[in-house]
Amino acid sequence: MAAGPMASERMLPELLAPAGTMEKLHAALHYGADAVYLGLTDFSLRAKAKNFTSDTIKDALDVVHRARKKAYVTINIFPHNGDITPIERHITALKELTPDAVIVSDIGVFDMIRTLTPDIPIHISTQANITNYRAARVWERLGAKRLVLSRELSIDEIRQIRDAVTVELECFVHGSICISYSGRCYLSSFLANRGANKGLCTNSCRWSYQLMEEKRPGEYMPVHEDDRGAYILSPRDLCMVEHLDKLAAAGVDSFKIEGRTKGVNYVSGVTKIYREAIDALATPPYKINNTWLRELEMFSNRGFTTGMYIGRHPDADYSYDEPHAPADYIIAGVVKAVRGNNATVLLKGNLAIGDEVVFLSSATHNSSYIIKELKDAEGEPITAARNEDIVFTEVPEGVKRNDIVRRRIG
Repeated sequence: MAAGPMASERMLPELLAPAGTMEKLHAALHYGADAVYLGLTDFSLRAKAKNFTSDTIKDALDVVHRARKKAYVTINIFPHNGDITPIERHITALKELTPDAVIVSDIGVFDMIRTLTPDIPIHISTQANITNYRAARVWERLGAKRLVLSRELSIDEIRQIRDAVTVELECFVHGSICISYSGRCYLSSFLANRGANKGLCTNSCRWSYQLMEEKRPGEYMPVHEDDRGAYILSPRDLCMVEHLDKLAAAGVDSFKIEGRTKGVNYVSGVTKIYREAIDALATPPYKINNTWLRELEMFSNRGFTTGMYIGRHPDADYSYDEPHAPADYIIAGVVKAVRGNNATVLLKGNLAIGDEVVFLSSATHNSSYIIKELKDAEGEPITAARNEDIVFTEVPEGVKRNDIVRRRIG
């Protein structure tokens, strides 16, 4: 097999974060993402996310490029005949927008991009299920710039693919895991008539199921793990923050965070932690910061697993759907402007004088602070405010625009 670039010759892996909306895009960039991925509702496997329109996607790409970061546009549905003409129009429009790459699953869409916009690099989605070096070689020979490898691979298998190709490799390192093979699922189609492969997944694998034998109607077999029911198709969430050095050594070029439908609090906090972790790779040996997992657990999750990277997916890492996020802090708002020691905050929840908050800084240190005063949008003193209100308040030194404000509740 032809050897790829040696690990010692590589730069730090790229941190790739989700941008389901413009607000999340700003958050991802603010907290250290090197690149973001985004898409239009009609051609994205996250159709239930707000996503971008054909008009706003230009603004999004302009924001990313002004920040000297990269933006990858998803066209990763599995199209039927009726989708071809609209996709062709979309691809033609992208030629003027100059995204840094387009992410595709379908070889027909791949061919359209190569024909209509040959200068736009193409990344092959995890939906294409690349699980071996022969498939990787084919995509490289066809002209793909990057392969988003299947989530079913071990680190050893990734290393073998790295040795076989020179094309860039990308892997998911955090977020929800689909029970099906890298997202190729028909459960939602059969149970809810909503096709996951068209971006309309109802997350049927997250539902609570009961087992009933055909000749015993009404008798439900006990398959539940707890009194909330049975979640026999729902795996824990992926978290590889403790093993990024192994993935980097295997030759992964980009670490991807799942979550275009997750909230801005998730995007901000998870991006921040993985930024710190990737930066720590620069000074080996890789040392785990004890606060990283604790911080990651503060965002909604089903408990964490390393998936199949380290070996067989443990049986204990299935069948959990209850939230594991500690009820210490919830999002309270986003800092929109700072002047001196005063900030303008757009609230995402309730806030009152006396509340303890944390300003999630893009620097390592997070500033804890007690709200001492609040003013409304007209500058009048108030004692409390609620979601979507604009307020003015004093803030500690170091708080910046786009910092997330979290309120202590526990």
